[in-house]
Formats: sequence, C-alpha cells, structure tokens
Amino acid sequence: LLAPAEMSSPSLKTGAYILIGVGALTMLMGFLGCLGAVNEIRCLLGLYFTCLMIILLTQIAAALVIYFQKDTLKDELANIVVDLIENYDPSDEEKRNLQDAWDYVQTQIACCGWTGAKEWENNEILRNKSNSEYPCSCSNRSKDLVEGRGFCNLEDAVNGTATYTDWPVHEQGCMVGVEQWLKNNLGIILGVCTGVAVIELLGMILSISLCKNIHSEDYTKVPKS
Repeated sequence: LLAPAEMSSPSLKTGAYILIGVGALTMLMGFLGCLGAVNEIRCLLGLYFTCLMIILLTQIAAALVIYFQKDTLKDELANIVVDLIENYDPSDEEKRNLQDAWDYVQTQIACCGWTGAKEWENNEILRNKSNSEYPCSCSNRSKDLVEGRGFCNLEDAVNGTATYTDWPVHEQGCMVGVEQWLKNNLGIILGVCTGVAVIELLGMILSISLCKNIHSEDYTKVPKS
C-alpha cells in the first residue's frame, strides 16, 4: 500500500524508485549470471559483470546522497511524520499500514511524536476530545501497549480536559531515538554494506575469470592451418 500523496516527498520517492529498480536489476542479473556460467556464454557473463558494476555504483551514489543531503532528508521525513500525526485516524483503513508502521516505531523505540508528545496535541481527533485520550503506542504503561495502536483513555483527566503533560507517555521524541539507534548500530550497518560490496566485487572478478577461461578454451579449439 502506497503512502498518500500528501505524505510523499521527492527525495523519498526517488529513493523508493531506485530501490525498486535495483531489486529488479538484481533478479535479472542473478538469472543471467547463472545462465551464462552453466552454458559458458561470454556475452551473458559480460552482461552479469556490467549489472554488478551498475548496482555497486548505484549503492555508492545512494550513500553519497544520504551523506550530503542528510539534513534535507531529515526535514522531509519530519514533515511526513508531523502530517501523519496530525491526520492520524485509527478508523481510516486507507492509511492503516502507514499508521501501524508509525505505531510500531513509537512502541519499539519508546518515543512519542517526532520531536515530542506535544505534536500529538494537533491531532484532530484528540483535539476534539479535549486531549482526554492519548496515543496508545506512546504509552509508558504495559497495559496500553497490548493494543499497540489507536487511542487510550486518560483515566484521571481533570474536568474532561488535559494536555500532553498529563499523558502517561514517553517524553523522548522519535527523532532522537532513531538517531541514537543508528549510532548504536552503525557498526552493523557498515559491516553489512561492506559485506555486500565485497560479494559484488567477488562476483565481478569471478565473471571476468570465467570469460577468460571460455576465451582460452575457444582459442585452443580453433584448428591450426
């Protein structure tokens, strides 16, 4: 299920299209590589090498874009999340997947909102209910996390009105939590990326070696005059 148009951004759209293209190219590349190796077809092995090189260059380009445009990407992501929070509606089935994904983030990272719980005060449903309810996925109480989505009732709301400071929710915003998670797992992320790059390089070397072997065999089979 695709995100609604108002929750999209040029950079994220471009990133999604790149990932889709790389995935399709990877499937095609694997098929061509196997076919070329089994049947010893040089042109397919050459195409396999070219595809691997394109994927590797694409990954390097993506890494550079993320590094040099990280502030822009952070701002666009913040706009998407804030808009999602303001229009969050548990009864809206069209946005169900996107809202469930955000609930999962808040639950797993133990955070609330992008910069803090105050952003949830701008939600239309909570505002109409005088903030006597709060997002369950933000809660710091285990009984609220059983549901994991939607809104929970504030049991001790004064005169039916409350503010985000009265909610039993996490104070930390998810922006800080996500950044901390990335810092804590930076070694793993870099290790996985490096491993993938090494495997791709080995595949390129192997394809070149097979091409040379096929060429040598073809040369020895040519009858001498």
